[in-house]
Amino acid sequence: MKKTGWAILLALCCIGGYLVLPSNYYLRRALIHLLPEIDQYPIFENRTVKAGNPQPWPESKAYNKLSVPEKFQPVFEDLGTVAFVIIKDSTLLFEQYWEDYSPHSRSNSFSMAKSIVSLAIGCAIDDGFIKNVDQPVNDFYPEFKGYNGKALTLRHLLTMSAGVDFDEAYSSPFSPTTKLYYGDDLQQIALGMKEIEEPGIHFIYQSGVTQLLALIVEKATGENISSYVSRKLWTPLNAEEDALWSLDKKDGIEKAYCCFNSNARDFARFGQLILNKGNWNGKQLVSESYIKEATTPDTNLIFKEYNETNHCYGFQFWHLTYKDMEIPYMRGILGQYVFAIPKLNAVVVRLGHKRSDTRTAQHYPDDIDTWLGAAIEIIQKSTNNQRESE
Repeated sequence: MKKTGWAILLALCCIGGYLVLPSNYYLRRALIHLLPEIDQYPIFENRTVKAGNPQPWPESKAYNKLSVPEKFQPVFEDLGTVAFVIIKDSTLLFEQYWEDYSPHSRSNSFSMAKSIVSLAIGCAIDDGFIKNVDQPVNDFYPEFKGYNGKALTLRHLLTMSAGVDFDEAYSSPFSPTTKLYYGDDLQQIALGMKEIEEPGIHFIYQSGVTQLLALIVEKATGENISSYVSRKLWTPLNAEEDALWSLDKKDGIEKAYCCFNSNARDFARFGQLILNKGNWNGKQLVSESYIKEATTPDTNLIFKEYNETNHCYGFQFWHLTYKDMEIPYMRGILGQYVFAIPKLNAVVVRLGHKRSDTRTAQHYPDDIDTWLGAAIEIIQKSTNNQRESE
């Protein structure tokens, strides 16, 4: 065998030996499955988020009498939209599905799950399990001692201003983000983050921080986050279908920063809860004050990537201004969105395979303009048609 052949064989053996190390379990899975996809939940262990009192959305009188406006359709198709739902005045106004998706099809929330974790924190505060958002993290996990005498608090985790060393990198198979998604020890990753700068200064988006928040929910409440969310949110919200929350291993912990798998109609309930200021059918599921703070950007922070004041992020909820409308929303990396539009008393859900790679001046992906533009046009035309028929 030539020297080059031996060198290649040796390199392959080294790579193979490296991959079979127990610590590289996540890397083997990453190489098998490559980039995340919206319907990958069957490759993971999952825990059921029980829908204990299902009730369908009432249909609007104008239900599905209109279509997605033609000018928006190319973007819907190019970015692989699989579901588009509009709730108006607490009724189902419009829905459309593509490929083999239906009202019952589960799809990964990706980072929309971060907003669900935030709501769970709000519930735990209301229940008295957590004192308030300014409670120190080291009350739950002494590993986090603070930085230069300044305590790390839940507020810092919620606003992504924790000052920890988690590297949010999606293209590298060696990044902690990849380890979170494909790994089998989320707790080790979350509790292994190091405090490297003063918290409460910079907004830096970090999935590991949300995973730590979920661990705090579990430690504070004494139950896994799937059970707590089912009891405090999913069942009271009258979700129609059980959700699945993907785990790091069998009987493990939830990939809480992502991987809440449900359908568009049920995802819309979180948007309606925001519109209702935490109330559902007369019951306050999350305090109004928490909802307000969660959906309001923390302008005390500097958005480090752009070196400017943060105007886009609250407590694990995004925020944007569109045509003079203030819109809090949930967002996932492959174009998963739940928009709450108070000015129109409407919720818009878009699920799909991709989102745009370009950003607006407000730093949000510009495909959002398509989803909001299409939804608002449908809402306005439906309203005008109804008025003309009366």
